[in-house]
Amino acid sequence: MKKIINIAAALVLAGTAFAAQPSIDIVPRPQEIKVTEGAMQVKGVTVYADAKFDVTTLEAIGKFSASLGRVTVSEINCRITGQPVRPGSRGISFVKSDNLAKEAYRLVVKENTAVVEASSRAGVLYAIQTLKQMLPVKVYGNEPAPEEDWRLACCEIFDAPRFEYRGMHLDCCRHFFTLDEVRRYIDAMAIYKMNRLHWHLTEDQGWRVEIKKYPRLTEVGAFRNGTMIGKDFKSNDGIRYGGFYTQEEVKEIISYADERGITVIPEVDLPGHMLAALASYPELGCEGSQPYEVWTIWGVSKQVLSVGKEDTMKFLEDVVGELADIFPSEYFHIGGDECPKDEWKNDPACQAKIKELGLVSDEKASAEARLQNYVTARIQNYLAAKGKKIIGWDEILEGELAPGATVMSWRGTKGGIAASNAGYDVIMTPNNFCYFDYRQLEDKDAQPLAIGSAYLPFSKVYSCNPTEGLSSEAASHIRGVQANMWTEYVATPEHLEFMVLPRMLALSEVQWCTLENKDLDRISSSLDNHQSKILDLLGYNYCKQHE
Repeated sequence: MKKIINIAAALVLAGTAFAAQPSIDIVPRPQEIKVTEGAMQVKGVTVYADAKFDVTTLEAIGKFSASLGRVTVSEINCRITGQPVRPGSRGISFVKSDNLAKEAYRLVVKENTAVVEASSRAGVLYAIQTLKQMLPVKVYGNEPAPEEDWRLACCEIFDAPRFEYRGMHLDCCRHFFTLDEVRRYIDAMAIYKMNRLHWHLTEDQGWRVEIKKYPRLTEVGAFRNGTMIGKDFKSNDGIRYGGFYTQEEVKEIISYADERGITVIPEVDLPGHMLAALASYPELGCEGSQPYEVWTIWGVSKQVLSVGKEDTMKFLEDVVGELADIFPSEYFHIGGDECPKDEWKNDPACQAKIKELGLVSDEKASAEARLQNYVTARIQNYLAAKGKKIIGWDEILEGELAPGATVMSWRGTKGGIAASNAGYDVIMTPNNFCYFDYRQLEDKDAQPLAIGSAYLPFSKVYSCNPTEGLSSEAASHIRGVQANMWTEYVATPEHLEFMVLPRMLALSEVQWCTLENKDLDRISSSLDNHQSKILDLLGYNYCKQHE
């Protein structure tokens, strides 16, 4: 009997030793993957961190080590060393390699060691995300899970992104989202190696950021007297609505995002979409335009700043100046879209400024359009003195655009194509591929309320090619891709997550993968299996169907 038991025990051990190799299922797909035989057990490993990395990179490695020890229920030491890891020792090593590009990394997993090479914190963070997707899903949680198969498949991976700018946009003006809700948005972005959060902070329907020199912007402009109900523009729920972020809270979000490799880009939309500011400081408006009230309906107010007044331009410089001192991003988004110009035609200050500047109407643009060019150029110069580059929606191309501006193409790809051919840098955000406020299911009744009637399924997002039809020279000006999440009809975090997920996964491969590495069947299978388990564990309210 004892002999039988020993044989049985041996069979169990053999089954453990020869367990199936863990799968490799990573989104966005790495550029190069070579799977080799075997797997590495990570329970109880030592994590080695190269002393040549900076402090923030070492902190990121330390956090990964601590979380791995917590979920595997094993003692995992994180050691900072200036010496190569001893041959044969079992560990995960993070090695600084200056010959790799900033966001690139190399990962080699063998049966006893895993080695990550990167030149910067960005590469290290992306390698960590890859390692986590290669491990059991419970690595994303905080609960001990000793029963899981904590092994990494042996492989060789080289990875780097196709585009340097990989963004998501979030409108917190039409509906306000708390700091925790913004953090969850950032967390999802980090999983899929995105690196820019475009934070839309000012609108006709609400001003959402504290400006110390102009306190009425949040005392008055951050709140509206009700909100239209559904799509009935003649309705109002009668519920006072609003909120804003203090500058200290903004700094918290900037820091939180930075720890995850994400830069936050603020947007102050000007000179249109400014009704909340006008309600706060009516003297900035055009003659005869008052009264002003923070808008309770969606759309674009025809009331606009009087940019012919020097006080108005000083106001804009003061506002962007305060925020430029807070946000470390190299970019500052100044909007520029959908600016109504009818009031400028009858405003004495604006007409006087047009005359002073010698602006004329011609077949290319009206004098009023050129007045907006003046505003754009002046704010661009002001921000340049603070070391910032401007981004504007593609309307800033109308008339004359100063060199150095970056164009965000939202009305399809036409504006981006024109801008890139003219030598401007471009971020593609075409509404027909990248507007996540559009419905994602064909059946309207199977999903929450969405804007308009446009249908943007997962597969359509995935089909986006931002450089399609461009010459190699023009394509070199496409800095990246972004999806926009406007929130007119999105009032809750659950609705927000439903609209964004899983389309964010499709977008991540548009941003990261070469065209040769994209495969709709592969990512769809990944979503149905591994990726859905990650989203489930993290509690995201994602759309369970993808078309």
